Amino acid sequence: MPVKIVQAGEPALRQVACALTRAQIESDQIQKLILDMRETMHEAPGVGLAAPQIGLPLQLAVIEDRAEYHKDIAPEELRERQRQPVLFHAIINPKITFTSETSVEFFEGCLSVPGFSAIVPRALTVRVECLDENGTPKLVEATGWYARILQHEIDHLNGNLYIDRMRSRTFMLLANYNRYWKGKPISEIKSTLG
Repeated sequence: MPVKIVQAGEPALRQVACALTRAQIESDQIQKLILDMRETMHEAPGVGLAAPQIGLPLQLAVIEDRAEYHKDIAPEELRERQRQPVLFHAIINPKITFTSETSVEFFEGCLSVPGFSAIVPRALTVRVECLDENGTPKLVEATGWYARILQHEIDHLNGNLYIDRMRSRTFMLLANYNRYWKGKPISEIKSTLG
């Protein structure tokens, strides 16, 4: 069952979330929570949702970048972002390592800051050690857009929002992004907006 996504200003979004034990992960309560979060993410729609975004300070996030989300994005834009479909999975108690010094900048949005977008620098590649939805240790090595999603969701688990990392002069209404900037190269947008 979908649950309410909390918005910027909600205290849970600014707390460091608590780790889950394997017994908690295996509990009916957390298993149902994972399913509810998945449904909420799909309904939004979004590519990730962290437990703090539904008011729960738990080290848990769900991720899925469905192929259907890519159909209205130009092939060159998908290539530039290194964006490919990502199957549904949960990350629990994640520890992130940035595996390259290369960073890339693209627009990001957030279900807890709806209607806005901004350019956010993120590491191109990351390594995440976590537990999966069954409590099994998992190692995720990601690049491109998937790496960006992981960083965004793990930020939520540490009490951070993308607005803490954004290039502030690029912060805008999503409607204005679509009207003026969609499809333009990031370099052109940055040179225009400063």
